[in-house]
Amino acid sequence: MPRQPRRRSYDQYCAAARALDAVGDRWTLLIVRELLAGPRRYTDLHADLPGVSTDVLASRLKDMEREGLATRRKLPPPGVATVYEMTARGRELLPVLTALAAWGAPELAERRPTDAVRAHWFAIPLIQRLRRLPGAPAVLDVRLDEGEFHVRVGGDEPLADLGPVYGEGAAPDADARLVMDAETCRALAKGTLTVEEGVKEGRIEVAGDGPVAVALRGE
Repeated sequence: MPRQPRRRSYDQYCAAARALDAVGDRWTLLIVRELLAGPRRYTDLHADLPGVSTDVLASRLKDMEREGLATRRKLPPPGVATVYEMTARGRELLPVLTALAAWGAPELAERRPTDAVRAHWFAIPLIQRLRRLPGAPAVLDVRLDEGEFHVRVGGDEPLADLGPVYGEGAAPDADARLVMDAETCRALAKGTLTVEEGVKEGRIEVAGDGPVAVALRGE
């Protein structure tokens, strides 16, 4: 069996350096962001990572498999696609991405003309802000002009233990739907606006008839 080439390393006996050995390459953490939303095909990953080359994406996925962060499997019939998904070890990166997104949120003050955007990119910075909502645990759909995604919030278990806690599109088991614009979603993620304030100000529309939706509307 051919010997795997040794990856670049900082060669420092330091936990942070070891972590960066595994996920410090450019694009790796953004691939993690995509896979934390659930299993993804290579073509889907490439579509939602505008700017990454096919060679770099393939290389990073191989590195993540080698590090035990991601795995590859074929979907059962009638599906014929191969998907990549996070391992339990890889899902432990969720709080890392959450903290990184919270730190970077102030940099979203103005969208640059060259910036790509996907609705589900708002999910990670939003999750922590929604964890203590009334009626949680719950599944919430979030609809923006840019698209729709869903988040799973609340409960006492670590989010990384629950499997995918956000994803693209509406969830079939959603307890409520929040409709807002991207600026309002950014304010929620940054912590300068609460859901209660957004509802009262008319910036957030809450749809649904269940107890979670009723509680979010303050009824």
